[in-house]
Amino acid sequence: MSAFFCAENLKIRYEPFPIGQMAPVVEDGVYEELLDDWPDLELFEYKAHQGHKWTLAETCNGANYRKFVKETPVWTRFDRWIKSPDFIDAIMGSLLERHIDLGYRPGISRTRQMVKNLKAMVRGRPANRGIRLAASWEFQMISADGGHLLPHTDAPSKIVTMTLSMVRKGEWDISTGGGIDINRPIHESLAFNQLNDQARFEDMETIDTLEFLPNSGVVFIKTFNSWHSVRPIQGPKDGLMRRNIIVNVMAR
Repeated sequence: MSAFFCAENLKIRYEPFPIGQMAPVVEDGVYEELLDDWPDLELFEYKAHQGHKWTLAETCNGANYRKFVKETPVWTRFDRWIKSPDFIDAIMGSLLERHIDLGYRPGISRTRQMVKNLKAMVRGRPANRGIRLAASWEFQMISADGGHLLPHTDAPSKIVTMTLSMVRKGEWDISTGGGIDINRPIHESLAFNQLNDQARFEDMETIDTLEFLPNSGVVFIKTFNSWHSVRPIQGPKDGLMRRNIIVNVMAR
């Protein structure tokens, strides 16, 4: 495993959809380095309609994102790891070990897959092209003073989402909130949400909360009912931010 991904402590719950938490995610020294080199607020794009959220990604202030990652060695290394086949193998292998089979087999190279497909075609069988996956990631911040994420299930293009909390020990009081809520719709008409419509907090029953803790990661599978949210945070009005890395694994 990489210094950026220590998944041996990943614990999964399977209902109402597969979701789990692990800590630590990143080796301590590397985690401190990531925190020390967190990007400045002015590089981010503010999205008021999404609950006082700031995003820095390929699709949000992309020029700032690419320049910062390229010029910051620890984030350059992180970027290379996340976008490498090794990361895909690591996260999918960790899920497979926990009985979550998404049809992807770690360790099968493209060349080996091509050979298998050719053999299948020669024998008159349909080629099994398997699932080709790619990962992307972004910086995210939500204001500790009322920031939130409305209940949603994630875009259909996503297969797996991983979050990594970026907060120092003692910096965040969990009593103020900021954890990821696992939700179940109160009304059965909202049970199916493959296309990722947003809902209101009052439309959801919170069945568990994964607390926002230092160097903690949440991994979950996008499903038709993977409802999750962050309820309004009741923190101080002093500029404190809920800092997070969001990693998405998608089919391509």
